Amino acid sequence: MLPFTAVLLGGSTLVDVDPQLSTSPLSPAPTDAPDAAHEPGGGAGGAGRVVLAATPIGNVGDASSRLIELLSTADIVAAEDTRRLHRLVQSLNITVAGRIISYHEHNEATKTAELLDHVKTGKTLVMVTDAGMPSVSDPGFRLVEGAVAAGLTVTAVPGPSAVLTALALSGLPTDRFCFEGFLPRKSGERASRLAELDQERRTMVFFEAPHRLEPMLRALHERFGAERQAAVCRELTKTYEEVIRGTLRELLEWAETQDVRGEIAVVVGGAPEKTPGQPEDHVAAVNELISQGIRLKEAVAAVAEDARVSKRELYSAVLAAR
Repeated sequence: MLPFTAVLLGGSTLVDVDPQLSTSPLSPAPTDAPDAAHEPGGGAGGAGRVVLAATPIGNVGDASSRLIELLSTADIVAAEDTRRLHRLVQSLNITVAGRIISYHEHNEATKTAELLDHVKTGKTLVMVTDAGMPSVSDPGFRLVEGAVAAGLTVTAVPGPSAVLTALALSGLPTDRFCFEGFLPRKSGERASRLAELDQERRTMVFFEAPHRLEPMLRALHERFGAERQAAVCRELTKTYEEVIRGTLRELLEWAETQDVRGEIAVVVGGAPEKTPGQPEDHVAAVNELISQGIRLKEAVAAVAEDARVSKRELYSAVLAAR
């Protein structure tokens, strides 16, 4: 079996894991040695660790055994909403033995250093959010960033993900996708963001609040066109789970007649691949660039690359049209 390689772009982190090594997370721990991943303070050399723990996005039955064990044994549990954490542990019929600390977007800046100080003393810190994986459109990034900078161990208990669940259920291509989170609330800023995504060919996943779904779909409709395929995924894994699939025009018409409630993810198909067309079709675009002060040769090169036509043929078409 080939080694597993994880590459994180942005942090320039490259990790190679040999599945044959007993220390690999892809193979079982030796039976004669304790599993550090299940013990408080189980980091390397007795140091503490930060554990990002995914919680159910709707159905409490999706809680993993590792999540249950960590919540029961961790020294500290940092929770986005302590009330939701209490409801979760009650549903799981467990007790949090460690200290519970509120950690959310409004106190991340001041609480992160305090939490990491505990980890430096050898404690296991479990981070949970209201639902899904911490740091993905949720608190947690600052904690990971600080832990990495301090050389502390950071690991995760994977689990439910609204992003991947919505993508999988959408019926849209899953081979390449991007997550865009929540669009800006203000119409002008939202329009600018969508303009940046106008030619995005990957499937796009968004989050949205129910009371803003209709204006969001209208903005998508105006920017991407009425016939772009999309899906609205509501209350995933919950009792009233609903996935509405269709064109943006159909989804907008549906939203206009509904009192939409619950957690929502919107999945939108990527932009269709451009057809090259004929060089003559792009003469006007070249002339537009020339009117802006761009030299003929440079204008032809820019338009030809975008339109996927021959530069030589486009250059000849521009000259012939004069």
